[in-house]
Amino acid sequence: MAGAPATSVRAVEHEAPESSLWAPFLDDPQRAAIVTDFDGTLAPIVDDPSESRPLPGAVEVLHLLSHRYARVGVVSGRPAAFIAEHLRLGECEEFGQRDEAGQCNGLMVSGLYGLEKAEGDQITPHPDAEGWREVVDEVVAAAEEEAPEGVVVEHKGLSVTLHYRAAREHEGWVREWAEERARDSGLAPHPARMSYELRLPIESDKGSALTELVHGLSIACFAGDDSGDLPAFEALDRLARDEDMTVVKVAVRSDESPSELLERADVEVDGPEGMVELFKALL
Repeated sequence: MAGAPATSVRAVEHEAPESSLWAPFLDDPQRAAIVTDFDGTLAPIVDDPSESRPLPGAVEVLHLLSHRYARVGVVSGRPAAFIAEHLRLGECEEFGQRDEAGQCNGLMVSGLYGLEKAEGDQITPHPDAEGWREVVDEVVAAAEEEAPEGVVVEHKGLSVTLHYRAAREHEGWVREWAEERARDSGLAPHPARMSYELRLPIESDKGSALTELVHGLSIACFAGDDSGDLPAFEALDRLARDEDMTVVKVAVRSDESPSELLERADVEVDGPEGMVELFKALL
């Protein structure tokens, strides 16, 4: 199933409930996980990352999916608190997800590429991460002082991203600055969509976060839109090969989609709009 040919969003919209790709999910949802990226997948890409918001209908359909499937989660490079806020994880009463012990359940969030987790209104950082906060703060302060006009510095708590989407002429400066600061600070530089991110030197990515989230289940999918989502695709391929898990890899297509992501996907949809429609078809 991992090697099935990609289909267009038109095929997904009209065939998802009957498709052989999705039949295991629909037939046995209590053994299945639905996992997705956030930016570019649930939320349109914007120049200022602080303005990113889920597409209308995305929050509601995720909460509905969490009633039907064994596990529904978001794996993102954003701080877990940001995702939890905008997916309204703490609003259990509205979505009917508070258990008998009074705890929020339902959607699960892995933020900062697995360095933070959110369940309900509780945020839990990676045990090795806390000692790096001062280092990240110092790098953020330097970036805010030195970045050219138009370069957006996004402080994520345990990482920092420099965005040049609104100032593409400064791409070279951003790359060189990030690589130099990485050498000086011990942080790890990662190129991303119109940005460079400095992350903690802790082995954690969307692949490891996804693997932990789907543990114990036998069916899983992941939807993403960028090269940072490729480790999640690789994790699904590994789980299919080594644990005989049934998997589906979904690429959310845009003008900026990396070719490798599209080539490795089983299904393609057009933008967050197509993703929301696919999720509705899985209810």
